[in-house]
Formats: sequence, structure tokens, C-alpha cells
Amino acid sequence: MSDLVVISFPDEQTAFQLRAELTRLQKEYLIDMEDVVVVTKDEKGKVKLHQAVSLTAMGAVGGGFWGMLIGMLFLNPLLGAAVGAGAGALSGQLSDIGINDDFMKQLAEHFKPGCAAVFVLVRKATPDKVIEQLKAFQGKGKVLQTSLNRDEEAALKEFIEGASQ
Repeated sequence: MSDLVVISFPDEQTAFQLRAELTRLQKEYLIDMEDVVVVTKDEKGKVKLHQAVSLTAMGAVGGGFWGMLIGMLFLNPLLGAAVGAGAGALSGQLSDIGINDDFMKQLAEHFKPGCAAVFVLVRKATPDKVIEQLKAFQGKGKVLQTSLNRDEEAALKEFIEGASQ
């Protein structure tokens, strides 16, 4: 079962830096994330989701490949690729894996303009090593929501919010 962690920051830059660091830690097998999204709210109040993976693009590439392959069987690979890419892009845009987009948007409506948050869905992690690598973020954010148990959530809040400095 995956755990959800939502951490807000007063600026977008710190949120994007955290996402980059978490991605690096995933490449080192210290954390296994199902999804990681940066959500921003601009000065006009518009909420934007910055997904790590574009499902529309992935769908278009996959659909284009399969469409071309099927089109080759019917002697029209270009038409098959075009139809497949369009269908794949549409299915990618309509699918939602990981963290629910509506949930992220609803939570972000309460942000102050210019703020951002990182939504992370963690499958598993090596907490002591991850915390060690995230010291640069200590005291810079606020834990908005988690699905962790009380002890883990309290430790995370103490670290991120810098409660015991």
C-alpha cells in the first residue's frame, strides 16, 4: 500500500527542487514513488499541476506505434500511425494514474498565490537514508496531509517544519 505525503512551500522553486531530489533518490533505490506532482498557484490564483510524466504524450507514442504496426498489416502505415497516435493521446489524457487530479486541485485552491506543494505517493522507502539526503529542505516547508501513522507523521513534521531546531 502506498502512502501519500503533501508538503507545501512558500515558493515554487523549492517544490521543484524537492521533486528533483526525490527523483534522484528513486534512481538510487532509496525511495520507490508511484507518483510525484508539483502543484502551483500563480499570482492570478490559477492552479497548475506539473506531472512528472505526461500521459498524453506517452499515449500518443504508444498509440502511434501500434497504429503503424496495424496499418502495415492493412498496407496503410501512415494512416494507422495517425489514427493510433490520436487515439493514444486521447486515452492518455483521459486516464488518471497515481494521485487524483481533482483532489490536488481542491487542496491547492486554499494555497496563497505564489505557493506550491509537492504531492508524493510513496510505495516504499528507506526513511533514515531519505531524511539524510533531504537535509537541505529541513525547516522550509509545511506538512499539509499524509496517510502515514501518527509517529511517522510527527517525525516528518518535526523534520520538514523544523519544530525542534
